[in-house]
Amino acid sequence: MPKFHALLPTCCIALAALFTSAAVHAAAVDDAQALWAAGKRDQAIQLAETALKTTPDDPRLRFALGTMLLEQRQLERARAVFISLTEDYPDLPDPYNNLAVIHAARGEYEAARQQLMRALELQPDHAQAQENLGDVLMRLAQQAYERALKQALGDDSGLRLKLQRVSDLNNGKRPAS
Repeated sequence: MPKFHALLPTCCIALAALFTSAAVHAAAVDDAQALWAAGKRDQAIQLAETALKTTPDDPRLRFALGTMLLEQRQLERARAVFISLTEDYPDLPDPYNNLAVIHAARGEYEAARQQLMRALELQPDHAQAQENLGDVLMRLAQQAYERALKQALGDDSGLRLKLQRVSDLNNGKRPAS
């Protein structure tokens, strides 16, 4: 029993350090997001990168940095962050969703679809991934209709109408009736 009492202060100090460390990490994310919201984008990214030097395994901070990089259209850097998150935390759906956004921005719709399917396997009710999947599937449909039209024989008016409708949807227009 005396050994337990000797260990108790050490355990309390270790727990206090852990909770303090977690609070500091959370503060770094909050501070970076506040800078971001204030329009200080470069400072927000710099703060997140600096904080990650002391806590490189913090998934919330890494995700925040990846999201900021994505919004700044720094796709390669964002992609690297999200890939590392999927490797280190394969059960988190959001990095897969954001990787899909990067693939879609590059016109890599099949790769985007695969990432979204992984996100939805992990969290079937992930609303953003569901919406993104719908958008990606419409892009894939447009590509399929375009390929079919190139190979069509005979009357292709029905195919042209389908292509026009999905193209209008993909371009944010109301489809013609």
